[in-house]
Amino acid sequence: MSIIRPFRAFRPAQDLASSIAALPYDVYDSREARRIVEAKPMSFLKIDRAETLLPEGTDIYSKKVYETARHTLDKMIWDGSFIQDETDCYYVYALTMKGRTQTGLVGCASIDDYLNGVILRHENTLETKEQDRIRHIDACSAQTGPIFLTHRPDEDLRHILNRISHGPALYDFTSEDGIRHQVWKIQSAEDIADISRLCGQMNHLYIADGHHRAASAVKVGLARKSADPNSSSMEEYNFFLSVLFPSDELKIYGYDRIVTDKNGYTTESFFDKIKDGFNIIGTGNKPLRPSRKGDFGIYCGGAWYRLSAKPALISDDPVKGLDVSILQDHILAPVLGIHDPKTDPRIRFIGEIKGFSALEQAADESGGIAFSMYPTSMDELLRIADHGLLMPPKSTWFEPKLRSGLFIHKF
Repeated sequence: MSIIRPFRAFRPAQDLASSIAALPYDVYDSREARRIVEAKPMSFLKIDRAETLLPEGTDIYSKKVYETARHTLDKMIWDGSFIQDETDCYYVYALTMKGRTQTGLVGCASIDDYLNGVILRHENTLETKEQDRIRHIDACSAQTGPIFLTHRPDEDLRHILNRISHGPALYDFTSEDGIRHQVWKIQSAEDIADISRLCGQMNHLYIADGHHRAASAVKVGLARKSADPNSSSMEEYNFFLSVLFPSDELKIYGYDRIVTDKNGYTTESFFDKIKDGFNIIGTGNKPLRPSRKGDFGIYCGGAWYRLSAKPALISDDPVKGLDVSILQDHILAPVLGIHDPKTDPRIRFIGEIKGFSALEQAADESGGIAFSMYPTSMDELLRIADHGLLMPPKSTWFEPKLRSGLFIHKF
């Protein structure tokens, strides 16, 4: 059974939420982050990506970067940019994109639940990305970006959150990308007790997004626990900032692939190599977003095609049956030579939300091949996690993205 508990969040002063809230740190490279902070000096990116406050060329993993993050956070707390609630609270966080709203519960999840398999993962993590967030969390003594968790729908919990979200909001703003963000505070002792009880009845929670942030928060918590001879497992460092959404309110988008060359093939010889496993149909140069499992859009040599996997390639195995696995196992590895997509510099990943032009431009500039993907489903994600299995990297792209800086968990 899962443990979720309320906390005393540090959060933006009432009139600063829209100025501070920022997309997750890993959405941007360093140059893009600098441009954001220059345009929006209050952006939380100056804490999540503190190299933006240091001279260009600064090693983004240097000690100075993490010290700057801590000093900047402390200063914003001191000057009132961030305020702290006086009692432990839950929060409701609703995001609305193109008329679709997902409503989540903000609280703190247990690192013990992460370790004992109550919180399930569907992706591996990379050590270099973990180390960055470990240093950031440790330096700030805070988790600054929420872990995006999902759970199977619970109508009693949904009813409580919906009731609260009909009251006056703490924050209500629309970000530059058109996403509406609304936050409400839950401070009623009765509601807090009911929410904690309902969360405690959930057999599993699932990481939808934020695998590296979760793993890093857990490792920092374990290190603090090891250094504290009086630890009771209830200290704040034993919990990490999370937002829990019911799975039926979430939407997964396709996570497209770009391979930056054809591995020595011409367009014609590449198609000849894969024709035994796939039906190949031209689209009249019309960009293609697949409408069913087993289909792929492909942009190659300036033209679009539809690839349809033949029955022999379709598997009932939870992982091998994923479209990302079919592509990896039957085209990327054996034909294009991409054997480890986590580390191979010849492959890039672009969220469907970026549009076809991003795929076409990347393929044209590199002389490579773009693949548009049919999205992994929530049922597939939950099934794989329930079986203790892992998806190939970059199998899911969730939109809208949670904003960092709206809630900070200090310990």
